Amino acid sequence: MLTDEKRLTIREWAEDDRPREKMLRKGSQSLSDAELLAILIGSGSRNETVVELSRRILHDCHDNLNELAQLTISDLCKRFKGIGEAKAITIIAALEMGKRRKMSENLERKKITSSLDLFDLFEPVLIDLAHEEFWVGLLNGANKVIEIKRLTQGGTRQTVVDIPMILKMALEKSALSIVVAHNHPSGQNRPSHEDEVITKRIKSGCEAIGISLLDHIIIAKGQYYSFADEGKM
Repeated sequence: MLTDEKRLTIREWAEDDRPREKMLRKGSQSLSDAELLAILIGSGSRNETVVELSRRILHDCHDNLNELAQLTISDLCKRFKGIGEAKAITIIAALEMGKRRKMSENLERKKITSSLDLFDLFEPVLIDLAHEEFWVGLLNGANKVIEIKRLTQGGTRQTVVDIPMILKMALEKSALSIVVAHNHPSGQNRPSHEDEVITKRIKSGCEAIGISLLDHIIIAKGQYYSFADEGKM
């Protein structure tokens, strides 16, 4: 292991090994996750280069960017020496932009033909959450997405669902059908009794105003449960 006297600063590294220079010469695709994170962080400390700091952060998150995205500003500052509030904000802002980009791609008039389409639609907004959220997707007559909106958020176990608000949103956007989704932060993708009750209530409300509830999916750490697939619609 290098002593402090022998440690090379990033400016002393070979040019192809410096993240910024490497991106300029070879493109962003050539950089590792740690190198991309290092560009966001900007600087390390006298005992640790920014790339080493980035590797340490990723290692602590099991080299999983989704796990990193679950950390708060406070988490980053407390857990990683060398990360202050400004650097933490930069990291979280970049990860949020990535999430929004994926959402934008999914919302380009995506046609819903299966529960997997719904998983792809809602997973980007629910994957990182440590609390429950309930989302609604509004569809036109061709089952293409008009809009998705968060209806409500709750604690780690359950969120309250405002059914009149769902119906109001559908009418305002002239939706002919809707889909709903929520997450289970615990990772358990089976529905609770409350989930089954609320699905029946939403379906009844939709039928009363002449629109269809196509599906309700539960997203849990990369897995999902579809009420439609299980014949419970």
